[in-house]
Amino acid sequence: MAATAIAPTSTTAGGPRTGPGFALLGTVQATLIFTLMAISVPLPDIGREFGLDHARLVLLNAAYGLSFAALLLLGGRLTDRLGGRRVLTAGLVLLGLTAAAAPLAPDYAALLSLRFLQGAGAALVAPAGMAVLRALLPGPQAYGRAMATWGGLSVLGATTGNLASGAVASWLSWRWMFAVPVLVTAAALVLAPRLLPADPPRRERPSLDLPGAVLATAGTVLVSYGLVRTETGGWAAPFAVGALLLIGFVLRERSAAQPLLPLDFLRGGRRLLGLAATLLAAGGTATVFLLLTLHLQQELHWTPLATSGAFLPYAAALLVGGRVAGPLVGRFGPRRVVVAGLATGAAGLAALAHLGPHTGYLPGLLPGLVVLPFGAALAFAGAAVLATDGVAPEQTGLAGGVLNTAMELGPTVLLTALLTVGGSGAALAAAAVLFALTALAGTRVDRG
Repeated sequence: MAATAIAPTSTTAGGPRTGPGFALLGTVQATLIFTLMAISVPLPDIGREFGLDHARLVLLNAAYGLSFAALLLLGGRLTDRLGGRRVLTAGLVLLGLTAAAAPLAPDYAALLSLRFLQGAGAALVAPAGMAVLRALLPGPQAYGRAMATWGGLSVLGATTGNLASGAVASWLSWRWMFAVPVLVTAAALVLAPRLLPADPPRRERPSLDLPGAVLATAGTVLVSYGLVRTETGGWAAPFAVGALLLIGFVLRERSAAQPLLPLDFLRGGRRLLGLAATLLAAGGTATVFLLLTLHLQQELHWTPLATSGAFLPYAAALLVGGRVAGPLVGRFGPRRVVVAGLATGAAGLAALAHLGPHTGYLPGLLPGLVVLPFGAALAFAGAAVLATDGVAPEQTGLAGGVLNTAMELGPTVLLTALLTVGGSGAALAAAAVLFALTALAGTRVDRG
């Protein structure tokens, strides 16, 4: 799961080595999403162990993502206020401690609380990591190449988490899944002082806009919670209240002297294309993972281990796509790579849209499982560059918070919306249409 360093491994005068530093930050970023997927495949085992009904299983599965997505904007502004490495260290400590405690959880309430706290730690680490990356690679060309690789790290972490969770569920216990974040956070805390730059002195510290933070956090949690409850009922009230709070957040940001999310930051077709592509790529890949995992285990009666193995070609295509994405962004520009990635992803989703009760793995699923991740890797790479292009250094944490929010909300929002369309095949066909329409819109975006 370690990231491939795209920056030269030279040492600047008195500074850190950029290659190992990028590899460390990339591994941490991938681990955040690995931790998100840590209990996805063994969730039924956890339910049997703790005697959980479907509603509590749904909440347990969503807890990490709920707090992660809800606190990212606050984490980004804390980063801009306090410094990237300082916030990164705090987030790593919180994530590592809660991951170490999770295997010892005696009951549902303890595990649920720890998953919420893990998400809070991740919400500090993700934007802070991007801010440290900006300090590590201050040159615009080096930073742009780094972001082209950075965009694929999250989907790499998700894929690794799914593959590993099936093996661990079959051979050991779900509790062992938390060994990875424990080891990675411990290593990062030890290596960060040697490999990552210290925070520069800050002449001005942006205010935190606490009212805006409360509105954004509560609104995001309630809307996301309402969406994940659509299958179990009782979703309308939290969704409605959350939507009202988010409207209040937008109104607050329009009038605040130092808003949590300056609305001007979201203006511009290129940045919006990057955020839309991130949301779609994250949501589309999550939809495929869920629907195909259910199909393989429920319809074809595959074991969790065999189900994880079915995604090995997916992982291979993802790695290949991530490997070629950086050079393609450098040669053709991020907008064209996003458009090509979304178009390729649409083709992969269309190849899976015939999914039905009797669809086999060969040749029914394999072509789509290769084409989709290749396209998603391209889309993620170009989108990360577009979403952070031209961002001032003092807003790097904000950019990281916004980009990761789109990545985290994608699976919740898009997956829920697609599942309301109908069966699995219809949901995948609808996703293919969304990918294609966004690619078409991307061709009309400013080419500057």
